[in-house]
Amino acid sequence: MSPLIAPATPRTPGAAAASVPSTLPPASPRPAITLTPPPSSNKRQRRGAGAARSSLRAIRAVRALFRSLPILAPACRLPGVIPRHGVGGGGPRGHDGGHHIGGASRTTGTLFGHRRARVTMAVQETPGSVPVLLLELAMQTGRFMQEMGAEHLRVALECEKKPPGAGAGIGRARLLDEPLWTAYVNGRKIGYAVRREPTDGDLTVLQLLRTVSAGAGVLPTDVVGGGGAPEGQEAGDLAYMRAHFDRVVGSRDSESFYMLNPDGNNGPELSIFFIRI
Repeated sequence: MSPLIAPATPRTPGAAAASVPSTLPPASPRPAITLTPPPSSNKRQRRGAGAARSSLRAIRAVRALFRSLPILAPACRLPGVIPRHGVGGGGPRGHDGGHHIGGASRTTGTLFGHRRARVTMAVQETPGSVPVLLLELAMQTGRFMQEMGAEHLRVALECEKKPPGAGAGIGRARLLDEPLWTAYVNGRKIGYAVRREPTDGDLTVLQLLRTVSAGAGVLPTDVVGGGGAPEGQEAGDLAYMRAHFDRVVGSRDSESFYMLNPDGNNGPELSIFFIRI
């Protein structure tokens, strides 16, 4: 042995690395988040740009009309310009503009959470997009799933309209943007539901389910993590249920989501109503 190199001892880093074997299993890496923005956000941006261009064209058309008024005025026949009732009204859909289940928009709804933690509902326009609504209910996931298996579940979420002068009327928040709701399950008050922004854990769950169109199951805890259970209790496995929902907009202050039964029988097993009163 060379006199310039000291022998390895338990105090030297080399000896410590050689004498203590690694016993920790490799942690399961979380998947990379590849969820895309909701398609409607791009549509709103394009609609806003289109509206600006349309308004400019409308202004030019009005100016041109005023310039030509002396020429057109003798030939104007206002009664003939107004279309008769029922002409061009859109066919058999009706003339009242009301919404019905046949004209509902299709969305993806996911209920998930650790069994002893609160259940979370995510609404996505497509399974691979960022949720447009993430709502946390004051009810354990395990209990919620049990009640769904026993009977048809009706969840009513109510919030109050703001008083005059506090943002009511024009400029009022969209219904699904309301932050706090009073929650009822089959007519029984369970507490509150809170709208929140998605966390890394929420996005991980939705990323793992991006290829699932409908179904139910359990996700491994070592990937999605645990948490949300009362102090001193384990959260348990993360259960999920995903299905297609029909979204029906009744008015500015009411919307409904009806879960589509995969076999097409017995109607929806879950209905969720948002009401601003």
